[in-house]
Amino acid sequence: MTADRLRFEGQDLLSISEREMRKVRGARISMVMQDPKFSLNPVLTVGEQIGEALAVHERLPRKQIRQRVLDMLEAVQIRDPERVFDLYPHEVSGGMGQRVMIAMMLIPAPSILIADEPTSALDVSVQGEVLKIIDELITQNGMGLIFISHDLHLVSAFCDRILVMYRGEVVEECLASELDKATHPYTRGLLASVPRLDETREELPVLDRSQWETA
Repeated sequence: MTADRLRFEGQDLLSISEREMRKVRGARISMVMQDPKFSLNPVLTVGEQIGEALAVHERLPRKQIRQRVLDMLEAVQIRDPERVFDLYPHEVSGGMGQRVMIAMMLIPAPSILIADEPTSALDVSVQGEVLKIIDELITQNGMGLIFISHDLHLVSAFCDRILVMYRGEVVEECLASELDKATHPYTRGLLASVPRLDETREELPVLDRSQWETA
């Protein structure tokens, strides 16, 4: 996919300098990655990492940064934030690590949060909790959300509009409320490949890409 312009809040991101782009990353657009193990610095404490995300974009006294970090840890429903503040990434669970990532990305109060398969590395028992936290914080702060996932039903539960991409190109676009009306073979294949509790199938269907791919 190519674009001549990529506008965000009236600014063309393709034409600005790297220095100007650093003011956008994190402060105005943040991203929660798939697995916190590969996104958190193992030699910095939880508090240091979240505080760094704030200090880079705002000049605040150390005491004020610490309080903002503690408030953010509480906002992502981490019990005993004072204790977690001093822990290292390897000392927290996967679910807590992802909450730390969410706190780190949201503490600068960005306009848009990009969530790239934010629960794929988590146990099913905590996936719902993490997604609920993301949804609540986005609603409270009036942020936009770009949710990237192969689970289209999950996307439809959190987003208003769905873009289905294949090989870097948009092959279908629809309202989340009209996902069941999608017609592209790739979209239908993604929907059909998700097992449901109310059905019994000997095997899940395999996507036949020859239906829509061209040489």
